[in-house]
Amino acid sequence: MGVKNLWDILESCKKKLPLHHLQNKKVCVDLSCWLVQMYSANRSPAFAKDKVYLKNLFHRIRALLALNCTLLFVTDGAIPSLKLATYRRRLGSISHAAKESDQPNSHPSISLRRNKGSEFSCMIKEAKRLGMALGIPCLDGLEEAEAQCASLDLESLCDGCFTSDSDAFLFGARTVYRDVFIGEGGYVICYEMEDIEKTLGFGRNSLISLAVLLGSDYSNGVNGFGPETACRLVKSVGDNLILDQILSNGVKATRKCKGKNSGNKVDDMCPKASSCEVGMTQDSDGQFRDVINAYLEPKCHSPDSEAVQRVCGQHPFLRPQLQKICEEYFDWSPEKTDQYILPKIAERELRRFSDLRSASSALGIKPLLSEIPVPCPVLAIVKQRKVHGNECYEVSWRNIEGLQVSVVPGDLVKSACPEKITEFLEKKGEEKKQKRRARPKKSGQAAVKDVDEQLQELLLGIEADSGGILGATASVCQTLTAAYTVAVEDVVDLSSPSPPLRKLSKSQKKMMAEDVNVAGMNMNKMESESSFSTQSSTSDVDNQLIDLSSPLAGGDNGMKGGRRALADISNVGDRSRVHHDDDDVIHERKARDLRMFLDSIRNELY
Repeated sequence: MGVKNLWDILESCKKKLPLHHLQNKKVCVDLSCWLVQMYSANRSPAFAKDKVYLKNLFHRIRALLALNCTLLFVTDGAIPSLKLATYRRRLGSISHAAKESDQPNSHPSISLRRNKGSEFSCMIKEAKRLGMALGIPCLDGLEEAEAQCASLDLESLCDGCFTSDSDAFLFGARTVYRDVFIGEGGYVICYEMEDIEKTLGFGRNSLISLAVLLGSDYSNGVNGFGPETACRLVKSVGDNLILDQILSNGVKATRKCKGKNSGNKVDDMCPKASSCEVGMTQDSDGQFRDVINAYLEPKCHSPDSEAVQRVCGQHPFLRPQLQKICEEYFDWSPEKTDQYILPKIAERELRRFSDLRSASSALGIKPLLSEIPVPCPVLAIVKQRKVHGNECYEVSWRNIEGLQVSVVPGDLVKSACPEKITEFLEKKGEEKKQKRRARPKKSGQAAVKDVDEQLQELLLGIEADSGGILGATASVCQTLTAAYTVAVEDVVDLSSPSPPLRKLSKSQKKMMAEDVNVAGMNMNKMESESSFSTQSSTSDVDNQLIDLSSPLAGGDNGMKGGRRALADISNVGDRSRVHHDDDDVIHERKARDLRMFLDSIRNELY
């Protein structure tokens, strides 16, 4: 489509740009080229039945809308008379074209209206309907859609045009986007006329001459010219003179090669071209002139026409119509359609708000967010997010029906409303402080008081039962350990990620030390009382009275019986002393261990 081999010639001028290059741009689209690209990707019956091509168009549009890229659809009008042969050849009806040209009443100079009932025409209608619901207007061209797009670009009514027809440059386009790929890492293939002029030295006239020599939709070209030969010829003549030279003298390819002398022949014709010259062949039938004029003066709507002015205005997004179309074509529920399109519409509104603030800053006006007459679309930031490693924000929206929250790029929020980010961070910090305050925990004084009460109860129990000192000692140890743990917890903030330890205040240290001293004194008292109890029990045994005045029965036997009684009493006293001595050792050891434990806690507090 377009000029033969022209994309190969322009390969060195091709640029692969990120998809964000289209941000805030207005671009006209050759709608037929987009549908042909999508339809050619898969020609299975299911592809056409399920309208996958229309789904792909929908997703491409929504990706560009999120970038605030304004689209304008342009469709083909009538088929130019010079293109009829090419058009019918593509449809596989060459014989039909030959028969029609043989008819006496045929008019080859008149354009042919397109078949509005064909399958492709129905696809165009569906795409136009979908575009109108998304707020994309459509301009029906008089003839070639790429010619109308080029006219809009040349008149600066748009920033470029989407088309895969290489002859858009011949119609006057300055920026042509050949392909676009959406999604993560999306990009667009771009050609700039400025790069073509600097890199290759070809202007618009040179490209038209290449179409004449190589062939295009309007001509079959000149025999004997390939891409390299045609480029050398055009460069040798120059952009300003090449068309005049072709129109005045015509073109012929002269192939010469110089070889060794063989007989009298010095210059023999060689099948390999070594040079080309502009010849004097007359263009008797005016074929070249018609082709050149078709590119220089295409049939298009003028920039000041009513049709152009209508489509260049703002067109609203029609949500109910879009829901109906998606339900009809894709069997989507209204909620699913909203889920696809509303976040992109909201992102577009935020980009427009960002552009407004940027324009104000460029003029030296930096109003506060509350002073801007247009309200910010973002109501508040909900949370921070990471999407494919990129910083994003989940935001709640204002005055966007059907959409509560969605995720937008972080750089967009920073450029549009940095105040919202500051507000979000401050609120987040305040919530952390409130969580720390709301955490239930006892104060240091209350914890010490509880431990003191428990120690008093334990010591009273030990005094009551001196034999249970082992269990009581263990309970005291556990209680003091719990007290120390509570004291440490009181000074450590576990709600922060890496909490630094804080020292106890002097008052807390003093109270803890006093409690430990009280516990030590009670323990000493317990030991003394235990020792006194032991001595008392020993004395009671030793002081048991024996009535020596009573007669000892049996004379010697009585004496022996008395001696045995005294011996038994003595043995009992000895056994009692041994038993109580062992208890004293155990009590002293337990008391010593408890004092050491209390001293260790006292040292920890200080």
